[in-house]
Amino acid sequence: VQLVESGGGLVPAGGSLTLACAASGFAYDEYAIAWFRQAPGKEREPISCVASIDGTTDYGASAKGRFTTTIDKAKKTAYLQISGLQPEDTAIYYCAADGGLYYCDFAIYRDFSSWGRGIQVTVSS
Repeated sequence: VQLVESGGGLVPAGGSLTLACAASGFAYDEYAIAWFRQAPGKEREPISCVASIDGTTDYGASAKGRFTTTIDKAKKTAYLQISGLQPEDTAIYYCAADGGLYYCDFAIYRDFSSWGRGIQVTVSS
């Protein structure tokens, strides 16, 4: 599985951003794509997950409210919309995926096997 993130960059505080994760190479018809982020000096944390089978989602504890994840199944692309960006959202954002995964629940599963290279999001104050 190959994952390529796009859409990152420098954004002023209060702005919005949409990241995209284009996936290819799944051996299964259904899959789940997740977003994680890692800020400097901090551990990687889960942000969102979306399941292709029905579009259901799960969000990490720090992502509820300003983050929305969607999927375009035909394009095998997941999106992460972030609104009201704050300097503390500055991080490298990674997408991750597993084929044959029919649900998203970070409380149960977050050990995705395929990862993108990550993309930098920097929020200026």
